[in-house]
Amino acid sequence: MAGARRRQAGEGGISEYQTKAGPRFLIKYAAQRADGTKRVVLKRGFRTRREAAAVLRAEIRRTETGEWVDPSRQRLDAYLAEWMATQRLRPSTMSSDRKNIRLHIDPHLGAQPVARLTGPMVDAWMRQLEVSGRADGAGGLSARTVRYVFTILRAALSDAVRQGRLAVNPTDRATPPSPSEARPPEMQAWTAAELARFLRWADADDPDSAMGWRLLAATGMRRGEALALRWRDVDLAAGRLQVRRSVGTVKDKGAGQRLVEGPTKTGQSRVVDLDAGTVAALRRYRAARENVSVDLVRDSALVLSGIEGEHRHPDRFSRSFGAQLTRARRALGEEALPVIRLHDLRHTHATLLLADGVPVKVVSERLGHANATITLTVYQHVHPGMGREAADRFAALLDG
Repeated sequence: MAGARRRQAGEGGISEYQTKAGPRFLIKYAAQRADGTKRVVLKRGFRTRREAAAVLRAEIRRTETGEWVDPSRQRLDAYLAEWMATQRLRPSTMSSDRKNIRLHIDPHLGAQPVARLTGPMVDAWMRQLEVSGRADGAGGLSARTVRYVFTILRAALSDAVRQGRLAVNPTDRATPPSPSEARPPEMQAWTAAELARFLRWADADDPDSAMGWRLLAATGMRRGEALALRWRDVDLAAGRLQVRRSVGTVKDKGAGQRLVEGPTKTGQSRVVDLDAGTVAALRRYRAARENVSVDLVRDSALVLSGIEGEHRHPDRFSRSFGAQLTRARRALGEEALPVIRLHDLRHTHATLLLADGVPVKVVSERLGHANATITLTVYQHVHPGMGREAADRFAALLDG
């Protein structure tokens, strides 16, 4: 019987080694740098000999065609810091990405050379985040958060491949949480009666805060958009307002947190028509503010500002809603008002309009979605009874 063929010079080699997790394989091959010198390349961490052989063949092919890239010796944390400095993102997104890198990537993978990262290494990192990834040590991260952090790493390493720093992106061989596993929390929406009940109670309890809740529910604005609204954006005579900007939080390492105004989520402004009840509420609210200080109603003043005219902090604004809803449920009865988040006032606005037959395109424009397809995707749900109403309407068409 013929013995196993020995690899020829230039074909590279595969070796098995032992780890605590079991046997792993490494590949070894020679490659020529751009300056003509040669180097021996080692890559470890392959789970099977077949996987190692496939990568080895691909690497040898690249050396033969001149496509081979000299692996970078740069640590991942240094590369990510350099990469983030080149990104053109909204300040809030930049701050969020930097925070996720600092908390969830650097402590686990930061010391690894970029070129030594492997798919199994990325998979092990994600599983660790799911089990014990919370920065406060109180357990694991949600699948949604893990998938989001993974997309940051994937984008960074994709750029490394594009720039010639890496031959392949190790995240291509990893398995992040699926889109279905990473679904956002189920949205909640009040019925029209529940919304009206809460707004009446809130207006009697705290008219200043109630104006914020009414504005969000009546327009479908995002929290940051409402908190960046100025009186010059509001035309009470015409009964409409213009959404031009948004405010969000930005946390700079070592410098604390600050609020930053920027464009809306889509980068586009939009006009939203107001109902008569909301216009009347805004007139009363404006008059009450003017009694406090004329500076609070100048054209440049924020509509939902603090008493000194400053931006309200988005997170504290959300907590204020939660606290007032808790008091309302205590006063009116828990069955009268289901628990929702502040952002669910936006969902309530959209759901009520769609349930009443308002065209999807109109609702999409009010919400500031990039297109109506997004609206259709987000609001596939229906209120209880909508399906029955649709069936009854169809039957009426046949009988007519």
